[in-house]
Amino acid sequence: MGLRDELESGRDAFGHLVRVWHERNGWSQRMLPALAERLELGRVHNSQLSNLRNRKLASPGPELFVALGRINQVLEAQPPGGLDPLLVQRLQDAPELLQALRQSALPLLGDDDAPLGPAQLFEIFVGLRSLPAAIDWRISETEAEDLSVSLTLLLTAGRSWRLCREQLMAAYPVHARERRELLEAVVSGSKTYSADALSSELDALRQTLINLGVFDDKNYTIEDLLRLLRGNISKQKEEIELPLGDLIKATVKI
Repeated sequence: MGLRDELESGRDAFGHLVRVWHERNGWSQRMLPALAERLELGRVHNSQLSNLRNRKLASPGPELFVALGRINQVLEAQPPGGLDPLLVQRLQDAPELLQALRQSALPLLGDDDAPLGPAQLFEIFVGLRSLPAAIDWRISETEAEDLSVSLTLLLTAGRSWRLCREQLMAAYPVHARERRELLEAVVSGSKTYSADALSSELDALRQTLINLGVFDDKNYTIEDLLRLLRGNISKQKEEIELPLGDLIKATVKI
């Protein structure tokens, strides 16, 4: 791969990383700039993050990677299930930031489970480092629609959403209201996931299936889940070609 290709690949990967980080935590685009300012970790502009997500920022300054890396390290240092009292004290005059962090403060971890710092983030941006496997879930918009349908059939086992809702939402490990509402809308058939939103949900969906007892193995990976969903798409397309009456007869005894 040539230098230009590496840089293009790096910008694409970094945009995906920023999107997943926001979507997984349910943050607005103002979250990271506000954290950087409040914690005095550097300067991040909303426009920079927007351009990074859309691969339009070709040469960000080093301060951006320093700020994002330091924020990520702060998040990784938080105790399980809560926030460090010192962090709460520093953000006590920023209730919106505190609420958002209390709902979700997931850091970006490398394949070694260490938080990605400034140097690692810069290496990803310039194409010298691959995305961690737990983050690299790139999906096209067209595929996201098909995968949403596949996911719906998987999570409901083909039954009515009304019959599945209580058990499914109890097994879903995310408490953020927006994400729970979106999952309900997707599984009930009124919406489909965007590529970014689905990418950020895959880990939680994997855990949902484990909580439901579908998979006993805690090592069941996101790649395994994607493989299953993509395999189901092929089956669904075959079934679409069958007459509806034949499909109904296949599921009931007449």
